[in-house]
Amino acid sequence: MSTLRFNTWQDTGGTEVANSTLGTGKILQVVSTTKTDTFTAATDNDGTPNAQWTSVTGLTATITPTSATSKVLVLVELSVGYLMSYRITRGGTAIGVGAAAGSRQQATSGGGKDNTYYLENVSGVHLDSPATTSATTYGVDIANNSSTATTITLYINRMQNDFDNTATSRGISTITLVEVSA
Repeated sequence: MSTLRFNTWQDTGGTEVANSTLGTGKILQVVSTTKTDTFTAATDNDGTPNAQWTSVTGLTATITPTSATSKVLVLVELSVGYLMSYRITRGGTAIGVGAAAGSRQQATSGGGKDNTYYLENVSGVHLDSPATTSATTYGVDIANNSSTATTITLYINRMQNDFDNTATSRGISTITLVEVSA
């Protein structure tokens, strides 16, 4: 995990500027976690909006906003090896998801291919208003978005067939949090 913090800011003349006078839309800190190992999860698509969601182990980032009015820009990049939906979470609760509509999953985004030799990047962005100065953890949940109501194994950072040869790839997944002054 990487964190970029500033104790003091200076204007172009070298004079210290207080954080409170920086105005809105300024980047105050950046926190990022990159997952390089693989993750697999067997999930069931039961045909309801309550499909089985599984948290991706090792793909969380924690930020402590400097002000309760700050926004947190959440950027997610996933390397996926099968069809899946994903959602961003804050403190384990889904945020930045689509509206409820029938049996459709409320997800941030989704992607992947029903192909044993394919690795695809899917990404998403959400501007959150956590309204706190307490440490706040963001993460990623994944779910089966196959049209069948069966248990499917989902893959992060690896292909479905993970043979040890040069035709098989492994990737990385990242969650980055950017605190923006309100």
